[in-house]
Amino acid sequence: MSELVPGGNVPLPGGAVSVRVPGPFDVSALITDDGGKVRGDGDFVFYNQPAAPGARLSGATLTVEPAALRPGATRVTVAVSPADPGTPLSGLPTPVMDVADGGGRPLARFSPPRPRQETVLLLAEIYRRGDRWKLRALGQGYADGLAGLARDFGVDVEEDDGAVSTRTGPAAPPRPQAPPSAGDGFLELVNSARTAAGSAPVAHDARLAEAARDHAAMMARGGRLGVEGVDGVSVHQRVVAAGYPYLTVGEHLVSGPPTVALFLDHCLRHEAARRTVCDPAFTHAAVASAGGGSGDTYWTALWASPLTPQGLERTAAEVVELTNRERARAGLPPLSRDPRLAVAAQAHCADMVARDFYSHTAPDGSRPWDRAAAAGSARRTIGENIACGQRSAAEVVRGWMNSPGHRANILKPDFTHIGVGFTGGGRSGTYWTQLFGA
Repeated sequence: MSELVPGGNVPLPGGAVSVRVPGPFDVSALITDDGGKVRGDGDFVFYNQPAAPGARLSGATLTVEPAALRPGATRVTVAVSPADPGTPLSGLPTPVMDVADGGGRPLARFSPPRPRQETVLLLAEIYRRGDRWKLRALGQGYADGLAGLARDFGVDVEEDDGAVSTRTGPAAPPRPQAPPSAGDGFLELVNSARTAAGSAPVAHDARLAEAARDHAAMMARGGRLGVEGVDGVSVHQRVVAAGYPYLTVGEHLVSGPPTVALFLDHCLRHEAARRTVCDPAFTHAAVASAGGGSGDTYWTALWASPLTPQGLERTAAEVVELTNRERARAGLPPLSRDPRLAVAAQAHCADMVARDFYSHTAPDGSRPWDRAAAAGSARRTIGENIACGQRSAAEVVRGWMNSPGHRANILKPDFTHIGVGFTGGGRSGTYWTQLFGA
């Protein structure tokens, strides 16, 4: 079973899948095409309308059968809100999502960052890519509740009686809009906040600006926020395609604020976003906006530091150090770094980005031991941990230790050596591999 982080995705098997969110929550789903808009009332599944073609809600469990969705549907977005409308999500347990196949076999689990002021939380989307279906963890919240859903999905909520209707007319094309630049005061405002937090200033980067412009335009075109645009390209893929290979990256995707000053003020008023703005790990930044047909302004801000051989080595060494710290706590000897295992691990990360997959088995059928042997390793026993979406060595090791199968590899007494790989890019932003040997 995969433990997901925001942006992480898993392929789905054929047939139905179930999404369960136990606790004091109402589960709902929005069925859309690649444009991100519902087509009519029947595309909104919630407690008063628990069924639609291919989607059925029963209590805390949503069952989706992709092949049975209405014609043209390519995406099912799963949301939760408090069962008691007067209770904020911050006052409830974190909504944990469990995903299983039609036979009940666990596929994935997602525990989003704890909500704060949000009243609706988008947990995941089930989406079609080519002839396959995948599930991606989201963790995107709306402080304005159903009004936020209305803005992004075309659902109108009438406050007097809770009735739901839809706008089914065609969306207007994005309004042309000049992208913000350093002259609009963005860097001055950002670096003032960073200085106050004790962080070094960031510099403008034209490659990040290109990626931000492209992503803001795609969100405006589709009329919805998302790590992936309506063209099927993620914001992280745009950064790499613009010529900026990164060691670490952060993004803010926001709709609404009409000026760069109000956009940044929005970011600084939210704790998680403010941490990104002031993160000392970032050295470059850029921002862009585009106007959507509904009148909203869609913003993309990117924060990054470039990939260097020294940075990659430092990150791999930190993963090994944290891994050995966990082994020491369990009374186990440390693992030694093996350059051949490291070559195989790094190649697998790069392959997952280049061929757009996330699995221990590559599209050509190769498995971890095949990759180790191809790199020249003679280790007789091989184990592998992979992860995607985590932004630091500490976060990825913590995630592995919280997953029984990954934890077992880290704490396996027989393993004596380790290689670590890391690559930025792809749909999930970051890809990590630990390759163990004995």
